Amino acid sequence: MKKIIVALLRFIIWLVARVEPKGYENLPKGGGFVIAVNHLGFLDAPMAYYALDDWNLFIPVAEKWGDYAILRWLGGHLNAIFIDRFNPDLKSMREMMKRMEEGQTLVIAPEGTRARDEKMAQGKPGAAYLASKMGWTIVPVAISGSEDRLVLHNLKRFKRTPIRLVAGKPFTLPSFPKENREERLQEYTDEIMCRIAAMLPEHNRGYYANHPRLKELLEEKS
Repeated sequence: MKKIIVALLRFIIWLVARVEPKGYENLPKGGGFVIAVNHLGFLDAPMAYYALDDWNLFIPVAEKWGDYAILRWLGGHLNAIFIDRFNPDLKSMREMMKRMEEGQTLVIAPEGTRARDEKMAQGKPGAAYLASKMGWTIVPVAISGSEDRLVLHNLKRFKRTPIRLVAGKPFTLPSFPKENREERLQEYTDEIMCRIAAMLPEHNRGYYANHPRLKELLEEKS
């Protein structure tokens, strides 16, 4: 059933979008790593199943979507984990760690929700916490062109929306801090988000547009 659902998702995305993926060479061989992405529109989550020919992905999804029977059914077949975005969710964290140990690949948007203003919001520390504590490798991925406004505008005109996916170089965070944890975790989160922002068009960078770390990364690229 999973392969059928994924094939259907891939077909739907192909119908509505022209996806241009770059940076496959940056993905580690095998699983057990984190793909950290920005979140512009409703197509972003299924995009992972389109861009990666890998049935071993899992994606955290806001628990509110689990209230809908059809989405709960789809989530079960697509390896989703329904999480509480606003409170510590130890059960979900343990499940993520278990799946990573099994070699699955975590796809997560640290912002926690899609950017309704089409700009990056401040990232939440959950992904940085787990990656630093467990030593997981992170691959930053930037999605541009998937804004709901653009997709819906083009759908009304029977046009496919050009969407660009760029995977950056993998990296790891320093080990989980023993002191000044809140401050250091924010630094780790900003590192993830700035690496994503560096691959985005300027108008999508939002909260991180003037971040000092982003400026350093852009200078390194120039």
